[in-house]
Amino acid sequence: MTNQVLRPPRLGRPLIGGLALLRRWGPWRRVALFLAVMGPGLITGIVDDDSTGIAGYSIAGSRFGYSLLWTLILAAIALAIVGEMAARMGAITGKGLGEVIRERFGVRITSFALLILLIANIATIVAEFAGIAGASEIFGVSRYIAVPLAALLVFGVVVYGTYRRVEKVLLTFSLVSISYIITGFLAKPDWGAVATHSVVPQFHANLAYLSVLIGVIGTTITPWQQFYLQSTVVDKGLGEREFKMERLDVFIGAFASGTIAFFIIVTTAATLFAHGEPSGTVEEVAQSLRPLAGDFAANLFAIGLLNASLLAAAVLPLTTAYAVCGAFGWERSVNMPLREAPVFFGLFGGLLVVGAAAVLVPGLPLLILLLIPNVVGAVLLPVILILMLKVLNDSKIMGRWTNSTGWNVAAGTVTGALIVLTVVYAIIAVLQATGVVSG
Repeated sequence: MTNQVLRPPRLGRPLIGGLALLRRWGPWRRVALFLAVMGPGLITGIVDDDSTGIAGYSIAGSRFGYSLLWTLILAAIALAIVGEMAARMGAITGKGLGEVIRERFGVRITSFALLILLIANIATIVAEFAGIAGASEIFGVSRYIAVPLAALLVFGVVVYGTYRRVEKVLLTFSLVSISYIITGFLAKPDWGAVATHSVVPQFHANLAYLSVLIGVIGTTITPWQQFYLQSTVVDKGLGEREFKMERLDVFIGAFASGTIAFFIIVTTAATLFAHGEPSGTVEEVAQSLRPLAGDFAANLFAIGLLNASLLAAAVLPLTTAYAVCGAFGWERSVNMPLREAPVFFGLFGGLLVVGAAAVLVPGLPLLILLLIPNVVGAVLLPVILILMLKVLNDSKIMGRWTNSTGWNVAAGTVTGALIVLTVVYAIIAVLQATGVVSG
């Protein structure tokens, strides 16, 4: 089935009725409207800095100092561009990305896109529980206690709550991410060098540098983000009238994501890199901060890791459940009771079990689990972006909300850059594996 016209979203949901009332308020109505709409974009941006992101940014800072800071500005801009497109599709079509892809491209391409999402998401879900395990052990709590408790907590909050309650919990947890900003100042970095490296690009043609660079980009813009953001815009009941406010929410989320990533790199560069400390596992990163930046900074870093991992452990399984159920036409919404959406909540719970159980395997290398999704995401993301661009340029689906020429150029540049980086990385990897060049 191709080129099927998608129906606009229904605007009769409770949230939309509330927004109609807010529009009658006085001069503060715009602020009230934004606060009512805010959520999907900000949460997506904050959760972007999950355990895989923390690992990637920590390695970037500890191995290459401030030299990769310049990539964060470009990554934040790219995140805003891609996020805006996902939110726009959700607001205009009233459907999740998986459902839109199925109706536009058919079952085969949808199945391929879902396979891409599953590969990246399963690896990332395991990585989130690895982050929970690592953070809990910093505070002396065994992973065999912390991981099962975390899985039960996440399951209970999502399954027995409504979307609005779940969103409030996620937004509250998001505030803990400020800990990384505080840690950055406690590390006492060279702010002159920070400023220089933030705007002056550096590039090294070796596999180690390229793998970290792709990892930074791969954790900043991921396939799951587009599915989650679009699905939550729909689940919250946001439509065309609310889209401008949601666009601002997306942009703020992208800025928040870049800011947190910036301070994680600054912290590890000012401490581990400056003193020649190896990056090791994320747990070792936090422990290494103690003699260099103090116990308070090390504890804040660990708290941030635990918080980020818990947030993402809720969002990633939700993303997968939204995408799969939307693509196959099954009931899916956090607002539904368990009996009305058994596949949705069953898939959500099953992914939690898989992620938690994998981390409890003795001797599992946590750092590798934290890094794999970054590179996998960078390799697989262009496929999702190409499908999105096709939909966003289809006037039968998007109406007057199709991409402008400028937006197509920006989104095409992002997609092309990811493809080029991936190809270059693959070539250098092959050359180094065959001994043609040294690492």
